[in-house]
Amino acid sequence: MYRVFEALDELVAIVEEARGIPPTRSCVVPRGDVLDLLDDVREALPGELDDAQDVLDHRDKLVTDARNAADKTVNGANAEALHTVESARDDADRILADAKAQADRMVAEARSHAEQLVADAHAQADQTVMSGKREYESLTSRARGEADRMIEAGKASYDLAVAEGKAEQDRLISQAEVVQAAHAESARVIDSAHAESDRLRAESDLYVDTKLAEFEEFLSGTIRSVGRGRQQLRTGTGVPDYASEYKPGRRSAERR
Repeated sequence: MYRVFEALDELVAIVEEARGIPPTRSCVVPRGDVLDLLDDVREALPGELDDAQDVLDHRDKLVTDARNAADKTVNGANAEALHTVESARDDADRILADAKAQADRMVAEARSHAEQLVADAHAQADQTVMSGKREYESLTSRARGEADRMIEAGKASYDLAVAEGKAEQDRLISQAEVVQAAHAESARVIDSAHAESDRLRAESDLYVDTKLAEFEEFLSGTIRSVGRGRQQLRTGTGVPDYASEYKPGRRSAERR
């Protein structure tokens, strides 16, 4: 930057010492010397100006890449959540189907067993009655008592089997609570993915905006100073004191 200030001072000296053209405020300056000094200014400008222009040129690409990364994260989270929900739904359907099939099978077995017990009891009762008929006077009371006892035993066995089948059915159906837990877990995964995506997008936007603001401030100040110098050279109103304007720390103090 020192060469920039030095070249600007030389340009000021050339303009101040140039021969005027009466009656105007114009003057005659050596074109070659002025162009050489302007080339020196251009070469001495810091490389950060080119870097700033590159950042400005690639600003849209950086923002687009950040947004694509955030969208990819959200899409991945949605796909994983959907897969989790579908797997949980399939498991729940399978568990419910197995539970219902097992309960139906147990109830059917209990009913069949009870009916068989009742049939056996009736058969035994009939057999006892037939035997009682042959010995009616001596065995009638005992045959009836035995028949009644066996019928009651068959009914009790039937009721017990049905109760056990219903209890097993209720226990298997209660396993459907796994479905509710899976839904809750999938909702938590989706919410976490959205929050992480928003945080990454905000940090990316803030970082890019800060860097662009710094480059923009530096570039704008330099362009304004050079533009004022060129304008005053064209109008002949004098040349500003670039050396004093570009003193180190002056722009930082003005910003503060």
